[in-house]
Amino acid sequence: MKYLALAAMAALLTSGAYAQMGATCAAGATEKKLAGAAKSSFLKKCEGDAKSACDASATEKKLSGAARTSFTKKCVQDKVGS
Repeated sequence: MKYLALAAMAALLTSGAYAQMGATCAAGATEKKLAGAAKSSFLKKCEGDAKSACDASATEKKLSGAARTSFTKKCVQDKVGS
């Protein structure tokens, strides 16, 4: 089971959108000088990738219930930015 989780994390780390989230999704959109529909699409994809990564991290930490929800919400906010 641990190998499966590690493989999933490795796949996420190698994806372009996740790699762009080194700072935040908002910073990545600004850096790429995106606007309008392109920016919205980028932010939506980036937020989805962030949620997947945060869910995987919560699973790895064996969080459940309110702790998992709180952790995931904070994690996504940190990765997405404003």
